[in-house]
Amino acid sequence: MSEGLLLLGATPLGQPADASPRLVAALSTADVVAAEDTRRVRTLAKALDVPIAGRIVSLFDANEASRVPALLAEIADGATVLAVSDAGMPLISDPGYRLVVACVAEGLPVSCLPGPSAVTTALAVSGLAAERFCFEGFAPRKQAARRGWLATLADERRTCVFFESPRRLADCLNDAVAELGGQRRAVVCRELTKTHEEVLRGTLAELAEWAAGGVLGEITVVLAGATPRADLPTLVAEVNRLSADGMRVKDACAQVIGEVTGAVSRRELYDAVLRSRD
Repeated sequence: MSEGLLLLGATPLGQPADASPRLVAALSTADVVAAEDTRRVRTLAKALDVPIAGRIVSLFDANEASRVPALLAEIADGATVLAVSDAGMPLISDPGYRLVVACVAEGLPVSCLPGPSAVTTALAVSGLAAERFCFEGFAPRKQAARRGWLATLADERRTCVFFESPRRLADCLNDAVAELGGQRRAVVCRELTKTHEEVLRGTLAELAEWAAGGVLGEITVVLAGATPRADLPTLVAEVNRLSADGMRVKDACAQVIGEVTGAVSRRELYDAVLRSRD
């Protein structure tokens, strides 16, 4: 018997029409549909007017570990298993990781049906730099852990995307003001792609004030990267790092100065780099 396949299917964030034709086909042909919420996948299939011919099983955080052996055996026996989360891409702060790891360990094929993702959707509409970014999952629930986590982002130059509960958003933004400063730019995306989609852009202080009145819906936050510090020793160290990688000192100085607001002059930085090598 030929081997089966694990398919990871991205599902719409809100609009059923965002489902890809490949997802629609997989829903109607997969032997097993492993869904984070079986009711929601049935609702999606109904909206898409597609019958789910295979068996539907639940696959969520609390039962994923216990589900893996049986699903693995079915894939090994030739079944196609389609794994879907409630919305967006499986594994991205959603179930599926254990199943993928198990399939990889057994040499079983894993493929993906690409599609909607709250992470990239929020990043695209944010208006913040998107060339380099990091994704942090859900913000920690407890204030002490959340403040410690936010402190690690103080010098993070990449744009950061994370999820937050609407109930904790105001507290999270207030903690962000305390740890990162009220002037750091951010964007709060609420109910992405849905009827009441809302994208609010501003400083952390402005967004914290807005959230104080209470917020509803699915929340994705995009946080601007930190502005590089302009102290001379840090700039010299960055130039030395770039030149160690093969860049000319003059070019490295030009690049570093271009990335830093309020930095010293290029000549001053160049002279400081030469002094550091004496």
